[in-house]
This record gives sequence, C-alpha cells and structure tokens, in this order.
Amino acid sequence: MISRLFVLLFLFAIHHSLFTAASAQELKCSVKINTPKLQSTDPKIFQTLQKAMFDFMNNRKWTEDVFEVAEKIECNIVINVTDELGSDKYRLQMNIQSSRQIYNSSYNSTILNWSDKDFVIQYVEYQPLDYADDRYASNLTSVLAFYAYTMIGLDYDTYSPKGGTPYFDKAKSIVTIMQNYDEEGWKPFEKNLKNRYWISDNLSNSKSDVYRSVLYNYHRNGLDVMYQSAENGRAAIVSSLKQIEKMYEDNPNGVLLTQFFAAKSDELANIFMDGTPQEKQQMSALLNRIDPANSKKYTKILGK
Repeated sequence: MISRLFVLLFLFAIHHSLFTAASAQELKCSVKINTPKLQSTDPKIFQTLQKAMFDFMNNRKWTEDVFEVAEKIECNIVINVTDELGSDKYRLQMNIQSSRQIYNSSYNSTILNWSDKDFVIQYVEYQPLDYADDRYASNLTSVLAFYAYTMIGLDYDTYSPKGGTPYFDKAKSIVTIMQNYDEEGWKPFEKNLKNRYWISDNLSNSKSDVYRSVLYNYHRNGLDVMYQSAENGRAAIVSSLKQIEKMYEDNPNGVLLTQFFAAKSDELANIFMDGTPQEKQQMSALLNRIDPANSKKYTKILGK
C-alpha cells in the first residue's frame, strides 16, 4: 500500500513538473510603481495597477515556444508617476530592463536597459488590461506589449542569428497600429528621435543586420564561452566592438548604439579589466571614443 502510494505521488510530481514546464510563460517580470508626486489621486489605484501589470506581463503567452521555468527571460519594470493630467490620466516614466543568463554560470547579462519618458496613460482602478495583437485597446497595454516583444526579440537574437525577427515584426505591427492614435512615443516626427517608433524601425530593417549579428556574436561566441576560455570569449567581444565601431562611424547618435551601451557599459569595463595589457589599451581607447558618455566607467579598465 505504501509503495503504491509512493508511485502515485511520484507520477503526480512528474505530471505536475511537465505541466508547469509546458505551460510556463516567457517572461519573469517584476513590476514596481512609485508615486512620490501624487497630489490628489489615491495611491491605492497604482497598487492595483501594479498587480494588473505584473499579471499582464507574466501570465500572457507571447510566443508559441515552450519555456521551462529556468529559461524565462528575467525583466524589471520600474514606473514613476511624474504628473497627474486629469482624474484618470497620468504621465509616467518607465524604466525597463531585461537580462539573459550566461551559459554555465550564475551571471545574468543585461540585454535591455531603457527609459521611456513618452508615456501617458488613462486608467481607472480595476480596469481590465485588454490587449490583442491586431487592434488597439489602450496606450498602456500597447506600450507593455511593445516592450514584451522587443525584449523577447533581443533575447532570441542572442541565441541564434536573427532569431528575434518574428517578435520585432510583432512590435512593429503595434507601432503601425498606433500611427492611427494620438499617443506619444509612437511617431517618426516627434521631438524624441529615440522613441518606440525608432527603436522598432531600427530593429526591423536590414540596416540593423550588423547590430543583430553583434548581439549573437557577443553573447553566444563571447560571454557563453568565457567559462571555458576567457581569452576566446574576450576575442569574440573585441570583434563585436569592431562592428559597433563601424556603426558609430555611420551614425554616432543611432538609437541602437545608445541601447547597446546603456545595457553593456558596466559589463564591458569589468570584462576588459581582466584583459591582456594590449586588450586593455586598445579597448579603453576604443570605448572612450565610441561611448564618451560612459567614459568614467572605462577608466577602471586601466586601473585608474
């Protein structure tokens, strides 16, 4: 009797494990909303919204692929409510970050580290966060879906050449739909030339091929092999930076360059601190030239 019960419990555990793996969603996303500047709105509304956004990002199936729990894309969304524009209308600033675990290590490499300030929403407490790929429901869910697909696309690009194409296409479809609505951050002729429109445009056209090959080479041939050979890993990262240098020479203010260094500047400084003397000299000079905004971080490559 005891052995039979043990077998039944064992089979249940296996079934539960398989079901969990098969049904696991793609994102493991934390959400935090800060409300230091609220004047008249009850902060409880944003506690409700925080929970709704968490559910929206984590419980929706964004791809047709099966993700095991350990394979989920880790991401963080931090929102600051910067202005009350009406009884149910708010201006937000959203900081969004996603990372990817490096093979055979506990290290997570940042893939996206972005701040979106062109973000106005209308929200009434307990309002459902409706969304469908082929239609507009709200600016809030459009923004969240745009970044969900963008994060997934970037993650897939780090594992296979241009693997993220289907998800960049989905993000671009959202941008196309949003051209019909008067919402900030979606149009080509706005003051901010690094808004959602330009992120999508740059990631989905053929001019991004160099950048997308960098994502693959940097992570798959660089970081993922460093456990086996730090020298070979750094060599792949050096070759990736040579491609980034060409992008800089073509367009020093490009949105993809900004995106790359916003995610990678700290990591690059740490990688080349352990480089050979020649690598330290070459990479310190290169990074200071093509990413002057983060020059203070690169001083530690040379031990300064």
